[in-house]
Amino acid sequence: MLRVSYSDNAGVQRWRLCGRLAGPWVNEFASSWHHARQRAPLAQAVVDLTDVTFVDEAGQRLLAEIEYAGAEFLAGGVENKHLIACLSNKEIRRSLRRGLESLCSDRAERTEPNRGEK
Repeated sequence: MLRVSYSDNAGVQRWRLCGRLAGPWVNEFASSWHHARQRAPLAQAVVDLTDVTFVDEAGQRLLAEIEYAGAEFLAGGVENKHLIACLSNKEIRRSLRRGLESLCSDRAERTEPNRGEK
């Protein structure tokens, strides 16, 4: 579930997202973003991700599009800050979570005995 709060004051459009930017909620936020930007394309755009708990790949692509359009992001937490840093570098890398999962699986493979050997 994702809650999107939107405000438009003094030339600043602000979105505050709470929850998971994933699945059908990505399209909901994209619709809100595009509609508001069409009404005021020159307004400053700020997207607050402080209370976002998860972003899937579609959400990452949307955030990359929004960053490319010139939006400013606010983020809290290690994973969200990492995501924003990747967007700022104009690339989306594997999320911190996937990187950690990869490291853990690599470690498990190295510590398991080789079952083919006797």
